Amino acid sequence: MKRHKNKTLATALAFLLGAVGAHRFYLKGSVDRLGLLHVCSLPLAGIIYGVGRGPNPFWVLLPILVSTIVAHIEALVIGLTPDEKWDAAYNAGTAHASRSHWVLVLLLVLTMLVGATLLIATISRLFDLLFTGGAFG
Repeated sequence: MKRHKNKTLATALAFLLGAVGAHRFYLKGSVDRLGLLHVCSLPLAGIIYGVGRGPNPFWVLLPILVSTIVAHIEALVIGLTPDEKWDAAYNAGTAHASRSHWVLVLLLVLTMLVGATLLIATISRLFDLLFTGGAFG
């Protein structure tokens, strides 16, 4: 019998540990290619740090930031999926039906707040570094 996949837990994993793909591994298993791509952001950041001669910390963190932004988008997609579609996709062989509660709504609001802030900050810092050479910070 398949285990019931909780939509709120999947959204929380995407919000909190999405940069390392925890939500993907929870939903799809340990061989999920997109989850492994999230994990690869960590060694890529280490390679950028090792190859560069005192690189700007933004460039080192950029792979992790991109992975985190993508995970926040995935958290919104997971959390906004209707319960019926969620059960059809992930809980087809289980006896339980999903019921979203107010915790999921609060988690989605927090995800939107943090994700949008992170996206805007990343874009602004990227443009600062590319077009002014970091003149503003």
